[in-house]
Amino acid sequence: MKRKHTIEQVRWDLALRYRLIETVVWWEGRLTTGHLIQSFGISRQQASKDINTYITEHAPKNLAYDKQLKGYVPTKHFKPLFIDDSASAYLHLLYQNNERAPHIDGLALAYAHTKVLEVPDRPIHPEILRPLLKACRDGLRLETEYVSLNTPNVEVRLIAPHTLVYTGMRWHVRAYCEKNGQYRDFVLSRLRGQPELLDPSQNTREFDEDWNTEVPVMIAADGRLSMPQKAIIESDFGMVDGLLVVPSRRALVKYVLQRYQIDHRNLDPTPEAQQIVVTNLRELKPWLYE
Repeated sequence: MKRKHTIEQVRWDLALRYRLIETVVWWEGRLTTGHLIQSFGISRQQASKDINTYITEHAPKNLAYDKQLKGYVPTKHFKPLFIDDSASAYLHLLYQNNERAPHIDGLALAYAHTKVLEVPDRPIHPEILRPLLKACRDGLRLETEYVSLNTPNVEVRLIAPHTLVYTGMRWHVRAYCEKNGQYRDFVLSRLRGQPELLDPSQNTREFDEDWNTEVPVMIAADGRLSMPQKAIIESDFGMVDGLLVVPSRRALVKYVLQRYQIDHRNLDPTPEAQQIVVTNLRELKPWLYE
């Protein structure tokens, strides 16, 4: 209990360094002060202190110094405290540092062997984002100009935003729309002008039923595949008993399908191309694009 409390009280900047320590030593098998120096711009003395503090105060059995490798290695008792032990922690680290530090001499992370396919950045101006964030935090109404495919001409909208959402391709804000009398998604790059903050709204997040209600997205291998092919797909997606259950809010179901590249309206005639399908599509249809 005491250790858990200690971890929760670690300063955020130290927690980031401890995450790097665990990620590098677990996935690359060797950690040096150079990793911390290059990643955080700190001195060698500070990097050494961080590693020693991590060992003495949090994980005395996780690391051992290897004189031959001239670095720390994970022990057989290694148990991460600041990350999970899935590959995603390491891969996310590579992704986050891909642009910032593509080729750092002496840093063992495999930047030179990593290629990230970047999504084009959609322009979002600070004069738009600032009032949006304040409206979300303080529960305020907002007057903004907005364009959409249905109304390509600029239109004034009164909205009450509550949450910013990143779908993996673009940012949007979940908000109550006074014109339509319902909660909707507004793409940030389609907002125009400078939104004006208004008075508090009665239509807050707690009344957004589709946001507050969870529903599982059930994904399975395409039934047209052979059993060996299905086994490959099930392994690819980490399915259990032939099924991948993705928790989602009802408001985000359509974006989950987009991330998994599932077109619920047009089944690909080639099962090898389709690969996966949604098994509870009928249950999810109310929250999908028609």
